[in-house]
Amino acid sequence: MQTAFRSRLIDALPFWLSLGMVPLFLIAARFGSWWFLLMPVYAWYLMTLLDAILGPNEENPDTETPEAQLFWYRAITIIWFPIQAAMIFGAIWHVTRSDLAGWEKLGLFFGVGVASGTIGIVYSHELLHQKNRLERWMGDLLLASTLYSHFRTEHLLVHHSWVATPRDAVSARYNEGFFRFFLRVLAQCPKSAWAAEARRLTRAGRSKFDRRNPFWRYAALQLAMLALAAALGGWQGVLLFLWQAFIAIWQLELTNYVEHYGLTRKYLGEGRYEHVLPRHSWNSAHTATNWLLINLQRHSDHHYKPDRRFPLLQNYSEDEAPQLPMGYPAMTFLAMVPPLWRRRMNPRVRAWRRQFYPEITDWQPYNRGELPMPRGAL
Repeated sequence: MQTAFRSRLIDALPFWLSLGMVPLFLIAARFGSWWFLLMPVYAWYLMTLLDAILGPNEENPDTETPEAQLFWYRAITIIWFPIQAAMIFGAIWHVTRSDLAGWEKLGLFFGVGVASGTIGIVYSHELLHQKNRLERWMGDLLLASTLYSHFRTEHLLVHHSWVATPRDAVSARYNEGFFRFFLRVLAQCPKSAWAAEARRLTRAGRSKFDRRNPFWRYAALQLAMLALAAALGGWQGVLLFLWQAFIAIWQLELTNYVEHYGLTRKYLGEGRYEHVLPRHSWNSAHTATNWLLINLQRHSDHHYKPDRRFPLLQNYSEDEAPQLPMGYPAMTFLAMVPPLWRRRMNPRVRAWRRQFYPEITDWQPYNRGELPMPRGAL
């Protein structure tokens, strides 16, 4: 059942929880030592505790809400890049001129990576789906600050088209551990994104090296980020920048792993797969983590309606979409321990198969990714 949408600043403020990372960053930068742990504790554990206290939020806002009423919701995603850039490059300038020990510097930039991955890449994901030029640029800048610009192409041209099929590298297979998944994604996705852009340009009668290929922009933005890190902190600044980027990418791919683990679209024969449905993404109605992650956990609706802005994403019941037992922060912790993950999630995948696809008796080709590539796949 849909409810009336509330568009005041006070109504949007729960989605501004990301700003809580800023004072924690300042404390960690000022005092060093183990204070950097405040950032992951806030983003992961405090939000998980609040989930347990607040319970699920299953209300669905009116999807016909005019975009003009979304201003205070959109604002946090637009202003985040300057905030994140100030944290990354301000920290580089600060620590390379401080007497912090090496481990303290690594700890601080671990915390910065938690912010740029848990918050920054999630916001970039929202922004890159929009048509507004400013928002798309903010999304590109956020991705460049984690050296993961190709994610934009891979996400829009590959993942949304071929999710839950063998063509999509970031649809984790049943029984596939996170670490194997992580290495596979790091190896395959940049090449996959380049191939997608090359094919798009070829269809338009242009060279894959045409100036319209966004990889030129990706490279320029990423090189600019590295150059700024070097200018502010020399080689130490570059290494610390690379460290936070790695932590951010690790956070992103943990989330990707959780979002579609073991879920597959039914193969219909002759290279055809069923259309994407809410059942092909894990759904989570946990309140606090959806505030922090701007409703990313309503992922079933995001794939069903990719152009729907985050305040309007819908929640689905277990009759329509599989449900995660906890929010993303807790689930990504489980994913780091494959035996615990399989114990918790494999029975849920098998129950999902019985619920939605009782007619399929042999799941081995799905498990191994051995089904044919989708017809028309890049």
